[in-house]
Amino acid sequence: MVVLLLHNRYRTTGGEERAVAQIASLLRRRGHEVEVLERSSASLGRGKAALGLLAGGLDPGEVGDAVRRLGADIVHAHNVHPTLGWRALAAARAAGARTLLHLHNFRLFCAIGISYRDAEPCFRCQGASTYPGVRLRCRGTLPEAVVYGAALHRQQPRLYEHVDQFVTVSEATASRLRDLGLPPSLTATLPNFMPNDAFASESHAGDGEFALVAGRLTEEKGFDTAIAAARTAGVPLVIAGTGPDEARLRDLAGGADVRFTGLLAPEALASLRARAAVALAPSRWEEPCPFSVLEALAAGVPVLAADRGGLPELVGEDATLPATDPGAWSDSLKELWENPDLRAERGAAALARARERFGEDRFYDGLTALYRADSS
Repeated sequence: MVVLLLHNRYRTTGGEERAVAQIASLLRRRGHEVEVLERSSASLGRGKAALGLLAGGLDPGEVGDAVRRLGADIVHAHNVHPTLGWRALAAARAAGARTLLHLHNFRLFCAIGISYRDAEPCFRCQGASTYPGVRLRCRGTLPEAVVYGAALHRQQPRLYEHVDQFVTVSEATASRLRDLGLPPSLTATLPNFMPNDAFASESHAGDGEFALVAGRLTEEKGFDTAIAAARTAGVPLVIAGTGPDEARLRDLAGGADVRFTGLLAPEALASLRARAAVALAPSRWEEPCPFSVLEALAAGVPVLAADRGGLPELVGEDATLPATDPGAWSDSLKELWENPDLRAERGAAALARARERFGEDRFYDGLTALYRADSS
């Protein structure tokens, strides 16, 4: 198969950019011809971004031309806002390609993508009704909120018309998106994956030196829960990442054994993770399938995760904790920290789970089945 990957890069690089790169690399390794057509929000002014959103995309002819030039069988899109939109998928279809739209978050319905506000999950915007996001000014200013609300309202029916297959990254996210209005008959689930060479040979969690949280430092990630749990349990904590919540988190960590590393290169983060006793994922939003958790599992590090979104599917129900119960986090963290044999056992189980469920072979088989499915 010949595959054209589409993605509008976010202003802040994250997991979705990584997913696009991993899929392209995997398909090439398996012998497929692949081209990636990316645009970037970082290069846009507000006016052009608003135009792209409201118009349903900019320059769709570029996509149609690429399909015809490549002879692409599949156009596999990821984030389409603001410059690609439904018009890119319509152009792909008109040029003869089957279209998939990979949903890594809630952006089809939610102007900020994560469906979270006021310290809890928020699903006020449903179907084509995006007025709550305008009223609450979820984009920060009223003009920007109006643009996003109007654009999402206008684009939804057009996307449904021109997408052959929607793909989500967890069953929980798929269920939530169906409740919000995504067509159930067109919605499949395919979790993110780790390449074959990314798995540790064995777990070293029993010899771990600290608890680890990694990711963008934002309020919805719940890293303040990790700090409170580590302080109460007497466990050293390492926080890897940067973000807008960093100053608050540093204040909360005062007097505790907490170290902030800042943003690390992938190799440095992998080395740090290999020394961890346990990884924490205390997200308050319904996080679909974070790479930070997949990486920890693949490294043989046991993970304690919130009971929200796709996290239970990653780590297993027995490794989840209530997102809003600090006592449960400190108790579970202390239990693991004080029992190296238990950490070793759970680390080995985490590695085995990752190999079985989140390896590249399983992902490739699932993806190519979706590529080949009858669009009818």
